[in-house]
Formats: sequence, C-alpha cells, structure tokens
Amino acid sequence: MSLRYNCALTVDCVVFSGNGVVLIRRKNPPFKGEYALPGGFVDEGETAEAACIREANEETGLKISELTMSGVYSDPGRDPRGRTVSIAFLARADISTLQAGDDAAEVEVVENWKNAKLAFDHRQIISDAYELMQMLERL
Repeated sequence: MSLRYNCALTVDCVVFSGNGVVLIRRKNPPFKGEYALPGGFVDEGETAEAACIREANEETGLKISELTMSGVYSDPGRDPRGRTVSIAFLARADISTLQAGDDAAEVEVVENWKNAKLAFDHRQIISDAYELMQMLERL
C-alpha cells in the first residue's frame, strides 16, 4: 500500500520567559519581518520532538530542556505556501543563550505578544500553550 501525501509536517516551539514569549522576526517570506514562533519543517526520518529541538536551536540558539505537546494545528489555510500541519510544543530553556540564526533575522522575548502582529496562526498556538502552562502549574 502506498501512502498519499497532501501536506507537510511542521513544528512550533513555545518558550515563555517571565511575562513574555520567545519570538523570532522572520528573515524570509511568507510574513518576512513579522514575529513568529521558532519552528519549521520536520526532516525525513526525524521525529517531531527532535525537529522542535533542532529548529529552536538553529533559530534562537536555545537548548531545550523539556517538551510538552501543546496542540496540533491543521487549518488548510494556515500557511500561504501550501498545506501544513503543525505540532506545537511548550518548552523550557535557559534564555541566556538567545541569539538569532538560520531563518531568524532577530530573536527576542516579547512581553506584549497578545497585541503583536504574528505570522501564521501563532497567536492561537501561544494562547493555547499559555493555558496549558497555567494548568500544569496548578497541578
């Protein structure tokens, strides 16, 4: 049986620091210059978790210490380049190593993320991860 592929698998990494979240400014289209979560495409033979750790490191310099899946985002129109499904992870990291790289023109902790212009569906992804983080802290 052969499988039919109709979408690409991506990951997004949500790292909170204080009242802010780690965001990059995209170096490339789509949404060039806009804030986005670190993330990207899962490579062939790579797990989603490994892709999240790799992408976060390549774009922000962060070394992720733990991951918790926070959601799956599959709206067919979420990426103007074509159909993508993203697995989002809530992550912990020491942000002292924060440094833009790879597809990131800049990286910073953005405290006003609720009002910032964000690429893709990243506002929803951050909001969902924030709710999950608050729930986990109450346990």
